[in-house]
Amino acid sequence: MAQPLEGRTAIVTGAGRGLGRAEALELARLGARVVVNDFGQPGRDGSGTASAAPAEEAAEEIRAAGGQAVAHTGDVADHQQAGALVQLAIDTYGQLDILVNNAGILRDRMVFSMTEDEWDSVIRVHLKGHFNTTHFAAAHWRARSKEAGGPVFGRIVNTSSEAFLAGSAGQPNYAAAKGGIVGLTTSTALALAKYGVTANAICPRARTRMTEDVFAGFEVPEGGRLDPLAPEHVAPLVGYLASPAAAGINGQLLVVHGGMVAVAERPRIAAKFDTAKDVFSYEELDGLLTPYYAGRPAHETFAAAEVLGLKHD
Repeated sequence: MAQPLEGRTAIVTGAGRGLGRAEALELARLGARVVVNDFGQPGRDGSGTASAAPAEEAAEEIRAAGGQAVAHTGDVADHQQAGALVQLAIDTYGQLDILVNNAGILRDRMVFSMTEDEWDSVIRVHLKGHFNTTHFAAAHWRARSKEAGGPVFGRIVNTSSEAFLAGSAGQPNYAAAKGGIVGLTTSTALALAKYGVTANAICPRARTRMTEDVFAGFEVPEGGRLDPLAPEHVAPLVGYLASPAAAGINGQLLVVHGGMVAVAERPRIAAKFDTAKDVFSYEELDGLLTPYYAGRPAHETFAAAEVLGLKHD
C-alpha cells in the first residue's frame, strides 16, 4: 500500500533537534524524501559555533530507517541561503512539494529591558526565516503551475505559538514574530490557492531545547509512557497537513499537543458601537466603551486560552 507522501519531497527547517527532527522523521515515515535543514548552533538563543552534526545526524537516521534524506546546514534567515535550500531540494529530487518552517531561537526579555539586537535577531530567524523559504518555494510552485497549465501539489506548514494566542510577558519579540507568521500564512494561503498550494500554521506545545525551562515543572512520566509533551504528539498533524488528504484545509491555525488538536477561529467582533452624530466625541466614547470594559479581564485572549486549556506563560 502506497504511503500518503510517497514520491513527495519535503523541506523541514530547524530539523536537527526537537520538533523539527520529529517532523522530519514523520514525513519520511509517510514516504517523503526529506531535506533536513539545521544551522546547528548549540545555544537556543542562536549562540555558539554552527555545526553540521545535527542536520547530518537527523538525515542519517532517516536513511538508516530506509528513507531518503539529505542535510542542509545553511541559515534560513539569510535570503540567499534559503534560496539555496529550496534549490537543493529541486536539484536532488526533481521538485519541492512540502515546506515545513520550524527554525527559531529565543532571546527572552521584558519589553522595557529588551535590546534592539534581541528584538531584531528573533524577528529575523522566525519571521524573516519563514518568509525567505516561502518566497522561493512559492516561486517554484508558481512556475510549475504555469508550465503545467493548472494547479500543482504544494504544502506549507508554518510554526506559530501560543505566545501569540495568549500573550507572553517576557517574550515580546517571540510573540510578535509568531503573530507575524500567522499573518504571513493567511496571506500566502490566499495568494497560492489558485496554484494548488495550501498554507497552514500550527501552535505546538512540546518539551524541547527551546522550552526546557517553560516545562521544567512537568516531569517526564515513568514506566515507559510517552511524555504528553513529546514532539511526537505534534509530528502527525504536520504529516497530515502535508498530505493530499488535507487539500481542503488552507489558511488555518491549529493548536496541537499531547493528543489534542484545536482549530482556532479568526478574531470575531465582540461588540459594535455607532455614533449618534457625524463623528464620535470623547464624551460619547467614554459613555460607551468605559462601561463595556468595566469588570472585564485585562486581556480577552485569556478567555480563549482557558477554553483551549492553554497555559499562559
